[in-house]
Amino acid sequence: MAIIINGKELAAKVRADLKKEVDELKKQGIYPKLAVIMVGNDSASAVYVRNKSKACDEIGISFEEFLLKEDTTREELLELIEELNKRKDVHGILLQSPIPKHLDIREAFNTIDYRKDVDGFHPINVGKLSIGENGFVSCTPLGVMKMLEENNIEIQGKNAVVIGRSNIVGKPLAQLLLNANATVTTCHSKTKNIAEITKQADILVAALGKAKFVTKDMVKEGAVVIDVGINRNEEGKLVGDVDFENVEPKASYITPVPGGVGPMTVAMLMANVVKAAKA
Repeated sequence: MAIIINGKELAAKVRADLKKEVDELKKQGIYPKLAVIMVGNDSASAVYVRNKSKACDEIGISFEEFLLKEDTTREELLELIEELNKRKDVHGILLQSPIPKHLDIREAFNTIDYRKDVDGFHPINVGKLSIGENGFVSCTPLGVMKMLEENNIEIQGKNAVVIGRSNIVGKPLAQLLLNANATVTTCHSKTKNIAEITKQADILVAALGKAKFVTKDMVKEGAVVIDVGINRNEEGKLVGDVDFENVEPKASYITPVPGGVGPMTVAMLMANVVKAAKA
């Protein structure tokens, strides 16, 4: 039986530690603040933004929301970002994705001052990560690393396999594992004989967005299995990228969905805002 890594409990602990840090910063006259921009009315995004605002409340971070209409122009969006870049009271800027099709999300991310880029998407922060310098790292991969660290899971010298190569999770996570001295393989939709590769993994991370893609015959006995996927099955129930029931008996550690990596993403966003305020 695997040890279940409880992301909810760990996220609560991270938030409690951050609250103490924020209280200290306030004594020094520093009031951490996060600005969130949401364009259009995507219902899933609205839920995420609410969760972020709740976490800010709990920790004592100020939260300012900018809700822009669906037909917002490129100029209006970039102007708002530039304005927030200049504001001394705003430490972190977050653009909630997706944004409407007529806007270029990469251009918008690149306009955010990299020192306020608490999502870790700016090319400067991506570059810093790849050369092992201190910058802002994308929140989900950071949460995964925190989970491994808190459970004293050895990374150095281990075979780590990441399924998925998105700019938000797969690539930065592969880089973090490499920086922690793992031997890293990235698999994706064009990878041949994927099961042959995943069976070599001491640490297996599924981040591809396909429900129950990872089956027990793809997992090595005693592997650490981290499930980043969030999918809805036919009954509308949340499931991960891993077939949890069948993989769990083979793994040494495993994260559930929901209640695994998800809560850690918001906790690490808060950690990035506090880091920005300190800087």
